[in-house]
Amino acid sequence: MALFEVEIYNELVKQAVQAGESTQYSDEWADTRYVEVSARDEMDARRRILSKYPKDKGFIIKGISPA
Repeated sequence: MALFEVEIYNELVKQAVQAGESTQYSDEWADTRYVEVSARDEMDARRRILSKYPKDKGFIIKGISPA
């Protein structure tokens, strides 16, 4: 397994912050965060991250790179 760094943010939180509203997630999710994940390859890293941070909850992956 390799270690990958994933750039991720939450679009719904970003929109809520801009509108002065709140969401179930902290406002810090409006900005890009860097999350490390151990995976076989980039596709596996994407799958693992999306299982924890799903698209339907507003999470957007900006990029994945080897850590």
